[in-house]
Amino acid sequence: MSLRSLVFSCIALVALAGAGTLALAPWNGAPPSVAQQVQPDTSEVQRAIPQSDAQIRLSFAPVVQAVSPSVVNVYATRIEQRAMSPFANDPFFSRFFGDQYLQSRPRESRSLGSGVIVESSGVILTNRHVIEGATDVRIALSDGREFDVDVVIEDEQTDLAVLRVRDSGGVAFPSISFADSDDLLVGDLVLAIGNPFGVGQTVTSGIVSALARTGVEASDYEFFIQTDAAINPGNSGGALVDLNGQLVGINTAIYSQTGGSVGIGFAIPANMARLVAEAGVNGGEIARPWFGAKMQPVNSDIAASLGMAAPHGAMITEVAPGGPADRAGFSSGDVILSVDGFRIDDPSAFNFRLATRALGEEAQLERLRAGSTDILSFLVEAAPQPVETALASISSNSRFSGVSVRQLDPALAEQQGLPYDAKGVLVTAVEPGSPAEAMGLQVDDVILALNDTEISDAAIFEQIASQRVRTWQIILQRDGRVSRAIVSG
Repeated sequence: MSLRSLVFSCIALVALAGAGTLALAPWNGAPPSVAQQVQPDTSEVQRAIPQSDAQIRLSFAPVVQAVSPSVVNVYATRIEQRAMSPFANDPFFSRFFGDQYLQSRPRESRSLGSGVIVESSGVILTNRHVIEGATDVRIALSDGREFDVDVVIEDEQTDLAVLRVRDSGGVAFPSISFADSDDLLVGDLVLAIGNPFGVGQTVTSGIVSALARTGVEASDYEFFIQTDAAINPGNSGGALVDLNGQLVGINTAIYSQTGGSVGIGFAIPANMARLVAEAGVNGGEIARPWFGAKMQPVNSDIAASLGMAAPHGAMITEVAPGGPADRAGFSSGDVILSVDGFRIDDPSAFNFRLATRALGEEAQLERLRAGSTDILSFLVEAAPQPVETALASISSNSRFSGVSVRQLDPALAEQQGLPYDAKGVLVTAVEPGSPAEAMGLQVDDVILALNDTEISDAAIFEQIASQRVRTWQIILQRDGRVSRAIVSG
């Protein structure tokens, strides 16, 4: 599946300022307030094929009436720089007319997406791409009331964001409850609720077409629910619910060559969304497990060489020395077949299963080694946090003033796609308007050497970068490419 054919379903409308609207684990403990939480009938219903015309004519209306108040419209306002003239970069026109007539000017735009209330105090879950870069975010309830919200969490790794109502005025918001998305089966009926194309809250029905889809978007935790319920631009961040009225997923993207629904939509499973929402409710950061090993899918050739009947699993290709996987007894060549009984088909499935386990728990990992399988208990733990000596910021009168860096460690190196033994410092922040920005440094650059001195840690970088010299020779890595630059001091 090509990324070119994927359409994120967030942007339904864009309106310029003054222009008018264009026409077209269950929760780990109960949340702080559940007074208004939707509690539909969750009694177990045996799955069965409709046996009569009367059964076929059953209505979804009771589910929709219970759930729809929990789905909101999300309005994101952005300031965009737009050129005043198509000749803005033409030196000929600049010479005769002056830059003041050709330079870009900021213009306000609004985009529309959807969100889901997950806590009655006013906590909303949506997609990160719905509110990314927004200077102002508002929500509108199904009854038309609007509220300003603050962005609590923007999680790039899952494309999820958590919003909180700034001033609820004592309103108890109708929230939705989470389902266990692991209980979903292909063929289960689901409903998608959102605001496609800005036409107003809309409900579509369909079935679960597939589970554990990967290759959908550039996400660290690709494990999507595929549905044929119509999802269109504006649906992003909206709810995918089961017939018990519980949230099974957050609608995120569609596969389309036209921009409209063709019956292939994708949702982030509720078990992943719940963890992000829980962090937002508690007002904390997301702490994710770190396995400490690199993996690759098991293809048919690898499966045949290992004596496997069919290809599946995640093969370990490299283990971080002293990391959690190393301490648990894993090594290169091991294949992980399942996590807590859930089959693993590829590294994305493994990452998802591990990410949905709470820190401090023990996960049971089924391992294939040398033709035999065994079960290893793995303590789920987070990546180590950097110590103060692994961080540095340059504020002196230096060419590097305004840059902040972090010393590479195995966990950070893995995150950046680097070898576990990589040396250097990672640029974590560059102050706008600073000498470091003027020099061209960017976030995620890895500085390897300064003036022929290898940068092995943050202390060495701080010592050298704080100096004032006539010329700087910089070796850095950006987007996987190593380059050398000479910059005046």
